[in-house]
Amino acid sequence: MIWGRRDGQALPASPVEEDGLLSVVRVAVEDARAGRWEALDRLVDVLLEVAAHGDEVAARSALVLVTAVPGLVVRLDEHARSAPWYGRHREPAWRRVAGRSSAMPSGPVATALASMHGDGRVRERGVAAMIARPYAEVMPFLVVRTADWVAPVRDRARAGLAVLLADDADVYLPAVLPMALRLEARARAGFAVAQVRVAVLVAPEQLWRGLFASAGGRERRFVFDTVLARGGLRTPDLVTVAESDPDVRVRARAAEAACRDAVWTRRHDLLRRLARSARAEVRVVALTGLVRAGQDADVAGHLDDEAPLVRAVARDAARRLGRDAREHYRAGADADEPEAGAIAGLAETGSVADAPLLLRLLGHEKPKVRAQAVRSLRLLDAVVVGELVPLVRDPSPAVVREVALALRPVAGALPPALPWELLRDGRVELRRAGYKLLRGRGAGVELQAALILVADMDKRLAERGKADAIRLARDAASTTWRRSPRPELRVTEAERVELLALAVRAAARLGDETSQQLAGWVADSQPVE
Repeated sequence: MIWGRRDGQALPASPVEEDGLLSVVRVAVEDARAGRWEALDRLVDVLLEVAAHGDEVAARSALVLVTAVPGLVVRLDEHARSAPWYGRHREPAWRRVAGRSSAMPSGPVATALASMHGDGRVRERGVAAMIARPYAEVMPFLVVRTADWVAPVRDRARAGLAVLLADDADVYLPAVLPMALRLEARARAGFAVAQVRVAVLVAPEQLWRGLFASAGGRERRFVFDTVLARGGLRTPDLVTVAESDPDVRVRARAAEAACRDAVWTRRHDLLRRLARSARAEVRVVALTGLVRAGQDADVAGHLDDEAPLVRAVARDAARRLGRDAREHYRAGADADEPEAGAIAGLAETGSVADAPLLLRLLGHEKPKVRAQAVRSLRLLDAVVVGELVPLVRDPSPAVVREVALALRPVAGALPPALPWELLRDGRVELRRAGYKLLRGRGAGVELQAALILVADMDKRLAERGKADAIRLARDAASTTWRRSPRPELRVTEAERVELLALAVRAAARLGDETSQQLAGWVADSQPVE
């Protein structure tokens, strides 16, 4: 993207001296991305150095680095009013900004910083400077000021933004749109959102198509909804978006509009095309359109679809045609090559009487069929522990996941050692299944499992074990405001010794406070015989 100015001069939006001052800006921006006020202070100091350097290209490139981080401009704006003004922090970076802005600030960085200062007079001078010599790179800072709490600052920023978007939307709209939507929920932010909506409504096709192709997800949805509302998208465009757009919300909206037009114009071929889409949300809308067009026979052909909502629409059409969906699913599940959608449909329409048919599928060669058979048995409340236990070590992670979900309500009927064996298995999906099967079996069992998981090689599992261990320790901590009874830790002497050993091993990851809470809880527990 090349940013420009109203005078037609364009400057590159990427850093021009990666080994110079801009590399320092890049580091400061990365530190400020998630840093506290000290990192933000450092960023302001670095930006002031860029402003003092006097290189306009470098200054604009520095602002591109800042505005490229979502939310950083807003954080800087809040930081300008919340940085400490006392003690050893008596001379914060924003005091230097005020000093440089005593007169009309010059340069893009100086005006951007001045527009965020805690003093309204400094902000107003910054806004005036932005409008007098507008750069696309400072537009996000101008948008923030359109929601300013001081009326003179707010009014001047709004007037300037409206004029700039009206005069040269090609240059300024791409820079204004993301910040306007980010501020949408803020008080007094409606003006900026209304201005960008008007700008998109009157934008030439080349502009809004460019935004739709290159903007972020929120901006793309805004542009799409706005252009769709004005009737700027033709049916072929809508079909293309419905079939290929990466955003599920945009796909659904495009499919809805395309199918509505197809129903009105009786283009049943288009509805059938969208009903074959790889996206479930598109198929549902297309089948609904076929229902409205009276094409129930086409809709009923989707009884075996893998999407639950699609199957529901198809069953409704089959009912109107007098077809028995339950018998259809029974026949489909009993076929030589059963479809996963048919097995799922049997769970939605069948009963426990259909369990034998599903049990026969547990040994099917396709993991997808085995997983869906287990899931259907669980939904029908027809779980047979003896049939599912052998599948707990299935080669397919999907099957293991479904088996763990199905066995969890009846975990008490499992061999006592099985969950612990799974928790120490080399396969991550088996360790996850073992942990699920140990949940809800008493504080002692849950604590032991969590402490084992804290040291897991898989990062996500280790984080889960850590979170559960911390939760248990806090629940058991003695506090003066406790209203619920302290969880009872019923363990044998051997189990208590093991818990203490596990807590010591996990201490480095849990932290001192949690480790002390756990040690005290375990030490206070009364051993059971």
